[in-house]
Amino acid sequence: MPDPTMANQDFNSALHSMIPTEQVNPRTTDIDLLSTEQVLRKINAEDQLVALAVEKAIPQITVVVDAIRQAFESGGRLFYFGAGTSGRLGVLDASECPPTYGAAPDLVQGIIAGGDVALRNAVEGAEDSCEQGQADVEKAGLKAGDVAVGISASGQAPYVVAAMRAAEALGCFTAGLTCDPASKLAEAVRQPIVVEVGPEAVAGSTRMKAGTAQKLVLNMLTTGAMIQTGKTFQNLMVDVQPTNLKLKARARRIVAALGQVNTDEASALLEQTAYQVKPAVLMARGKIELPEALNRLRAASGKLRLALNQPG
Repeated sequence: MPDPTMANQDFNSALHSMIPTEQVNPRTTDIDLLSTEQVLRKINAEDQLVALAVEKAIPQITVVVDAIRQAFESGGRLFYFGAGTSGRLGVLDASECPPTYGAAPDLVQGIIAGGDVALRNAVEGAEDSCEQGQADVEKAGLKAGDVAVGISASGQAPYVVAAMRAAEALGCFTAGLTCDPASKLAEAVRQPIVVEVGPEAVAGSTRMKAGTAQKLVLNMLTTGAMIQTGKTFQNLMVDVQPTNLKLKARARRIVAALGQVNTDEASALLEQTAYQVKPAVLMARGKIELPEALNRLRAASGKLRLALNQPG
């Protein structure tokens, strides 16, 4: 008869030898025996650990945000490379930058292993292709002065690691967002961002805590860089692109608040500026015409706070 004690020891030993994203969480081994509410409380308890793990990585994130800011100010771009959940999160973050910050569509780009079809469907084997990772870097036209961020919870996806090595060879600043400090991705990049969230509530399901951590860090990367390059005034989206009724209303509120005018006056100013918030605010505050407002913005490198402080 096999010794059950030895079998347990072998099982536990195998679990501990796994990479962090594949390990079994000892706090949730009974999760299939619980009521629905108890299951959800277990998941929520694990999720609460994520923000604390991200906090520990802030010094690493800071280095990358500053590199992105420098790239943007020098005409460079930001590229995300990922596979599966990680790739989808990169594409999501990139797609939000134009409407939120008025960024050019090519300023932040998300590239996913397997192409756009992989956004909705699993593309088998896509993350395992080193050749495709390198080819996608070449196809996207990365060059020195750009920033490339590889996203992989395990840090082992060959596609992502190969993409980062190819980007580094081109002279890009490379960073890797992973949950494993000993991963190939962490070794392949100039600046790793390691968020150690621990094992998932369901073993290996990295769309959960690891995915949440990735979303939080990606928010920081683009939001931090956009703030530093003048895309906000205070905490307001002064480069918002009013592409729908909600965003037009937001633009009116911002102009009214910062320009110290009523909403009707704000609407009239926005009509004159093709719904550009910054010149509308300058026109309201300085009682100036559009050409002068645009000149002041150019002189201030597009930063509203600096433009407002220019002598009238």
